[in-house]
Amino acid sequence: MDILLLEALVPEAMKWLKARHLLTFSPELAEDARALRSALYKVRALVLPRQVMVNREFLDFAPKLEVVARLQLGTDNTDLEACKERGVRVIHPSSANVRSNAEYLIGALLMLFRRGMVSALMGRSSDNPRLGRELHGSVVGILGIAPTAHALTPMLRAMGVRVIGYDPAVHHTAPIWERLDIEPVTLQDMVSLSDAVSVQMLYASRYRNFIGESVLSYCKPGQFWVGISRSSLFDAAALAAALGDGRIEGCMLDGAEDGFAAADSPLHGVRNLFLTPRLGSHTRESRLRSSWYVAHRLHETLEHAAANAGKPSSRPMDFELPATETASQWAEPDLLPR
Repeated sequence: MDILLLEALVPEAMKWLKARHLLTFSPELAEDARALRSALYKVRALVLPRQVMVNREFLDFAPKLEVVARLQLGTDNTDLEACKERGVRVIHPSSANVRSNAEYLIGALLMLFRRGMVSALMGRSSDNPRLGRELHGSVVGILGIAPTAHALTPMLRAMGVRVIGYDPAVHHTAPIWERLDIEPVTLQDMVSLSDAVSVQMLYASRYRNFIGESVLSYCKPGQFWVGISRSSLFDAAALAAALGDGRIEGCMLDGAEDGFAAADSPLHGVRNLFLTPRLGSHTRESRLRSSWYVAHRLHETLEHAAANAGKPSSRPMDFELPATETASQWAEPDLLPR
């Protein structure tokens, strides 16, 4: 087969691909490693869910594989070096979820600022709900200027928010701060001045437990935290202490890793910590953008391979959306080229 899908694209994109390539949709293989290995031998392209790991052993069972794609953010479940060595292109529409994640962060901030809203939605009745606040006139710290921050910042400014920021990988004199209209400050100042902090920092192993006691000790009392980054950025014990002593009044994180608030974690049962299961990117529009992006890149890769048989691919990795949007890529399905 040309393409094996273990995760569904939007129906229109699947139909578009099926008209051009031999396509099989078998989501059950994601839970059956042995059956998946058996099916890989003749596969040229794969669309995989988050839980299926791609490593050297996996690639040994897929000698004809030319491209592997995912709809989700993050590449920690894909051995990029092994894919590069074998000329396997990795497709990852990392910009498709930018706006949906930014809107998630705005929604999380609004819910936390209205202190009684989360409790009411969770069924915690109160005759005397706590007085909420408005985002307008507040200070929000942007921790990490990953692409989501590019969409989040103008939303916050439109609501009358002062936006300050820090990124350990970006110097405070870099032009991007002015371009995004974010006031660069030190990490200590960002934490001590902000009414709320939004975390959309790109993760690397060196940043594990980056948000620990040395950072949270500067929290402005009653602060709120929201985030879409990997929960490994947080030191669980330090976050639990800050949530317990009032430095952080509420924290909402999307897509925390397994065990982050498990029974043996200091965060287990903490009532003002709210975790959501990767809802930031879970919108119709985000799925539409990522599905069509993956569909077009799969078709492009297989067509290129057919036209250049025997030649190695010059573009094995592909992590961003195109700089410009073409009508064929983003139009409604019935407007796509036949």
